Amino acid sequence: MTSEQPPRLKRPVSDEDWARGPLGAVTLVEYMDYQCPFCQAAHPVIERVLKALEPRVRFVVRPFPVFSLHPRAEKAALAAEAAGRQGKFWEMHQRLFEARGALGDDDLSRYARELGLEEDRFQRDMKDPALLEKIKREKMLGVRSGVNGTPTLYINEVRYEGEVGPDHEAELRAAILAELNKGER
Repeated sequence: MTSEQPPRLKRPVSDEDWARGPLGAVTLVEYMDYQCPFCQAAHPVIERVLKALEPRVRFVVRPFPVFSLHPRAEKAALAAEAAGRQGKFWEMHQRLFEARGALGDDDLSRYARELGLEEDRFQRDMKDPALLEKIKREKMLGVRSGVNGTPTLYINEVRYEGEVGPDHEAELRAAILAELNKGER
């Protein structure tokens, strides 16, 4: 009897990704949707785990807007990408989760102003077909990597099969620590 291996990332983490944390660290990749209530519940859990394990973990975010359930998710992902062009991806990422679903066009413009973004540039970038294409490409690669919902996590390119909600923080931390321990042997 053979056990099935968990899915792996089809595209390794690269300079194209939004990443924070040191190169060479254990990498946690999250495919997420800003309008997804499960992603919203997982966000503070992931942040606490990252804080507890820094600087030994590198965190990467990849968009996976689920249009059929979350009609504003794509625009929110575009807002994060547009903010990234002005050096504020992570600030917008945090703000979009704090918004708790308030992701209308006026909301996104207000968040850009609150973050001190140049508003005309932000609006132009929100309409840039290259950013939308990037989001769609990431989603397609996510599907090919085994993502079928959000949030989906990968630890060092292997899909994490555990839960990510508020009651499962210790499990996620243990899985990352196990990967850290492998590297220290």
